[in-house]
Amino acid sequence: MSIERALDDLRAGKFVLVHDAYNREDEVDLVIAADAMTQEHVARMRLDGGGLICVALHPRIADNLGLPYMTDIYALASERYDVLAVIEPNDLPYDERSAFSISVNHRRTRTGVTDIDRALTISELGKLGGIALKRRAVEEFGRNFRSPGHVPILRAADRLLNERRGHTELAVALAEMAGITPAVAICEMLDARTNRALSLKAATEYAEARGLVCLGGDEIARAYREAVR
Repeated sequence: MSIERALDDLRAGKFVLVHDAYNREDEVDLVIAADAMTQEHVARMRLDGGGLICVALHPRIADNLGLPYMTDIYALASERYDVLAVIEPNDLPYDERSAFSISVNHRRTRTGVTDIDRALTISELGKLGGIALKRRAVEEFGRNFRSPGHVPILRAADRLLNERRGHTELAVALAEMAGITPAVAICEMLDARTNRALSLKAATEYAEARGLVCLGGDEIARAYREAVR
């Protein structure tokens, strides 16, 4: 029932909370459909989440926008810039590869970092994601966005939860199951009291107090396996 309610909430433009796993990052992210993003949502993620506000994209959307992994860009550029070779993220304690791609601002933003600017960038990424889900859209991407910017883009693994089970893939899988554009804004929830990630217990209490759903990665993975059979 919690999965079905979460899918309904995503379709309605509401937040869903997602915990990956105790043996992974052990973090809870706020998740919302990118094309539903408003400045109020950005403020809520900034104040109640506190981590990076990113946009996670389905691999088909990322391919049709021509988006590489940032590590691949570094690998190519390291022939010219030595520093990029020595900072390779080859020692991640919880995963084998980073999902980060490039960062962007919409061309109608000013600095790009305000709630209004980030809401515009994220919502327009969501709208373009709906187009890029069906066809190549590199030129439209370039006409509408500049890089670098204040919204990091995350590229979900090609085989989603069969290949990697980070918040990027979990959030994109939820959006796919919900039948909405699989472009979602995510933000880690942090704890100013402990200076660590917000615990699952505290995140669950936060969700219950606000009528939101908090899902675990295993629950999402099971539902996704059933949905794609």
